Amino acid sequence: MGYLHFPAMAAWLFGLCVAAALMPELAEGKTRHYTFNIQYHNVTRLCSTRKIVTVNGKFPGPRLLAREGDRVLVKVVNHIKENVTIHWHGIRQLRSGWADGPAYITQCPIQTGQSYTYNFTIIGQRGTLWYHAHISWLRSTLYGPIILLPRRNESYPFVKPYKEIPIILGEWFKADPEAVISQALQTGGGPNVSDAYTLNGLPGPTYNCSSNEVFKLKVKPGKTYHLRLINAALNDELFFSVANHSLTVVCADATYVKPFTTDILLITPGQTTGVLLKTKPNFPNATFLILTRPYFTGAGTLDNTTAAGILEYEHPLSSSGTPSSIKTLPLLKPSLPPINGTKFVNVTQFVQNLARKYRSLDSAKYPAKVPQTVDRKFFFTVGLGTSPCPKNTTCQGPNGQKFAAGINNVSFAMPSVAMLQSHFFAQSNVTYRTDFPSNPIVQFNYTGTPPNNTNVINSTRAVVIPFNTTVELVLQDTSILGAESHPLHLHGFNFYIVGQGFGNFDQNKDPAKFNLVDPVERNTVGVPAGGWAAIRFLADNPGVWFMHCHLEIHTSWGLKMAWIVQDGPQPNQKLPPPPADLPQC
Repeated sequence: MGYLHFPAMAAWLFGLCVAAALMPELAEGKTRHYTFNIQYHNVTRLCSTRKIVTVNGKFPGPRLLAREGDRVLVKVVNHIKENVTIHWHGIRQLRSGWADGPAYITQCPIQTGQSYTYNFTIIGQRGTLWYHAHISWLRSTLYGPIILLPRRNESYPFVKPYKEIPIILGEWFKADPEAVISQALQTGGGPNVSDAYTLNGLPGPTYNCSSNEVFKLKVKPGKTYHLRLINAALNDELFFSVANHSLTVVCADATYVKPFTTDILLITPGQTTGVLLKTKPNFPNATFLILTRPYFTGAGTLDNTTAAGILEYEHPLSSSGTPSSIKTLPLLKPSLPPINGTKFVNVTQFVQNLARKYRSLDSAKYPAKVPQTVDRKFFFTVGLGTSPCPKNTTCQGPNGQKFAAGINNVSFAMPSVAMLQSHFFAQSNVTYRTDFPSNPIVQFNYTGTPPNNTNVINSTRAVVIPFNTTVELVLQDTSILGAESHPLHLHGFNFYIVGQGFGNFDQNKDPAKFNLVDPVERNTVGVPAGGWAAIRFLADNPGVWFMHCHLEIHTSWGLKMAWIVQDGPQPNQKLPPPPADLPQC
């Protein structure tokens, strides 16, 4: 290769600078390097010690910080005996599907002693997201926050907070969660439930033998705090409240929303919520409980406990507070709705009313780009079902069968080779089928009396759509084995929740009530128990994109599928080749 002479090189460099100036992501972004060592770590909770899977020996994992426009490189090194992958939940992964992370969908797992570098750029996102393992139930402890700051010299569209604090809601099992799911899949019954909920990994004083395992939020009077809330629980939607303090919601799934104030939040697994908490103007002579507990709509067993943290004001007489006097202050408690949404119908209505308060900010700078016309319409039932018990075995599921779950009655069978590789190298015929049903195979009264045959079809199927297709998808809960709320997460996209309701979706009446002006933009939607949710999105991201229920047991039972978005005609509309270090199966 020849060398450029100086004038030619100067012109070339000038052109490069101009190009960079025209592309803000290149001009302003920096490259951030992280190393995540996946390793075991002994952790004691509730008076019992367990070996857990962590990032760098930390639980929860370390925060990943980036600005909009930054490129992020995370080298993940597997030091444990289990295979592992990491999903960067909510990151758009525009043309970087190889870095999305779900095992056997976009990559083969990282095997023991191996490493893989996830490489992606933050485009058009700011707020709170999170990362977690995306294989089996390893995400029960392998998770951490992603903090996406605005570009340099750009501000939030809300008051600048005094301090920002991530609060991750989780679940704690005394048993190994891998053994829990293994046993459930073997017997066909429901899994053993968790022993506690946690705030930043700590159960709090509401549990026996947990008085020293308490998350404390220490604050000063007259300040505004930005709480970055994440629900990382395996199987539970969670209420959240702080005694005697209102929360102003400003962000959802790393998109800005029209601010609204509430005393109680509901966050489904997978969702994030940014809230502003304004402290009392003066030292209040009290401490305040922070509580989280489940919202339950199913028919199975439940961890019906409540986790607690403490909001503690810094004493005006001491820079570090005065522990002796703090202990004598009254401890105020918030009131949370009843846990069981099937017994208390008003709880489910409260949850639905709360969901309707979320609206896109839809400002000149952050417009809501809702697809006004639709190229393809899909109607997916989401819910439970059954699989026959294998011969000469006893199963503990419904009527002696095995629990299963599916979308349009198809229970997704995980392939043994990553779908994205098969798609890229045009080898789909050996890995998956492309005839996923656009509508239910068998139609019935979805929220009424269920059909006699509840068996699912086990198959690896995907929907294939052209680049830039506008999609409308109605997600309909079913009453098979009990109506239940389902938090559906779509990888690779944000979508607009244009409508929600109870009962069966009515194609003739319900679309007229859709909000096509400022619906909330999210990556995870809570489909109401015994109801439906309608979403719209633009398929502008080539690749293979997983969609699944974020209740992990439902995913394990098969409530999942994949969307394949074909390449567009232009070079910047095509999926690049896989990186050299992509793990092999």
